[in-house]
Amino acid sequence: MKHKQGVSPRRAKLRLTKHLDQVNLYAAGIDIGSREHYVAVPEGLDDEPVRSFGCFTADLEQLADWLVRIGIQTVVMESTGVYWIPLFEILEERGLETHLVDARQTKHVTGRKSDVQDCQWLQQLHTYGLLRSAFRPPEAICTLRAYLRQRSNLVSQVGTHIQHMQKALRQMNVLLDNVISDITGVTGMKIIRAIVAGEHNAKRLAQYRDGRCKNDVATIEKSLRGHYRKEHLFALRQAVELYDIYQEKIHACDEAIERHLDCFESKAVPRDLPKKPKRKHNNATAFDGRGHLYRITGVDLTQIGGIDESIALKALSETGMDMNRWKTKKHFSSWLALSPHNKVSGGKILSSRTKRTSNRATEAFRMAAYSVTNAKSALGAYYRRMRSRLGGPKAITATAHKIAHIYYSMLKHGTEYVDKGQQYYERQYQDRALKNLRRRAADFGFSLTPNAGNDAATVPV
Repeated sequence: MKHKQGVSPRRAKLRLTKHLDQVNLYAAGIDIGSREHYVAVPEGLDDEPVRSFGCFTADLEQLADWLVRIGIQTVVMESTGVYWIPLFEILEERGLETHLVDARQTKHVTGRKSDVQDCQWLQQLHTYGLLRSAFRPPEAICTLRAYLRQRSNLVSQVGTHIQHMQKALRQMNVLLDNVISDITGVTGMKIIRAIVAGEHNAKRLAQYRDGRCKNDVATIEKSLRGHYRKEHLFALRQAVELYDIYQEKIHACDEAIERHLDCFESKAVPRDLPKKPKRKHNNATAFDGRGHLYRITGVDLTQIGGIDESIALKALSETGMDMNRWKTKKHFSSWLALSPHNKVSGGKILSSRTKRTSNRATEAFRMAAYSVTNAKSALGAYYRRMRSRLGGPKAITATAHKIAHIYYSMLKHGTEYVDKGQQYYERQYQDRALKNLRRRAADFGFSLTPNAGNDAATVPV
């Protein structure tokens, strides 16, 4: 019997079978926990296809030995806190193809609440190739990322102790933060250390003023006449000591980062890079991060508006240098959650808000976008145009999206970025606007004619 319309049941069955083809025959699924890991393997490989293991190192090695012994080739696990990291590293060392997946891909399945069913469901999905592996950079980049994240934590804790110093000064009515912009600068730290050492005479303390201070000696002297009580001096002394300790740890972290950067393969011969007018901020690295970045990437990422050494290092430690992991720059910006996340129903876009993300690379690009808000550059002009249309928060996202595209192109194609300036960008925007106006006028049977004496007369219409 022939079927005149549609697809025959036999062909439909073949298509369905091909669609649900088992891609990974020797796959294991692991449900990660803080005390136990539940592991599921295909039923034909072992008499006990679901087992539980403890979280001690000996238990993890036993788990890895069992998977290798029964012939498992690929393993999938959920990204649960930091509990997955030791097991992931041990499995990779044993030569197993290990994948980390986002728990959001499997959390909407109903009726699967136990750990045993979770690991079986992961194993089944991975067998049919229905899970996408999360991005994880190469080992050298992971090491750099760990160093930079540790440094970021130290910098954050330093800020806490600076607040403690400022609080102790305020309690003594020493209004140092009113007369100098940064109490951890040259003038501020000299005065604070003198106060801790026992000097409370305002006139002598004011002599530590640096010549670059905007306020004069008399104003600073007036701010230093406080009520010095021993309990507040004790709190100030401890805050200064903790500040110094964390500064030492940050310096040690910088040394470890520089040693690790020396291990990367060179893609370009070190050369004298053009100087940038921006001065280094207080939390900048103690080494030449810009030179290291140019040597290992072959491009000067700091030429992009808003990106300095610290932001470039942070972004590189999160994304790596191989941009082939993303097909296009659109895929890259989507991974960063900087592209619109459209929700469509009934042919209508219900929402196009960007997704919430904790991606640290996204945070770096947003910081770069915020840095160009007042810059007289093409990126600065782009931000201000977006702000006039969309508002500040969306303009930051749009500018970060554009910076991410430039970053992607530079690393993938090895091209240099040249900022053509604010005037060039505004001229290009004017040309596009006039072109659209001419096209719309032509659609209605009209033509544009510039007014006599108008600046627009210089633009051909």
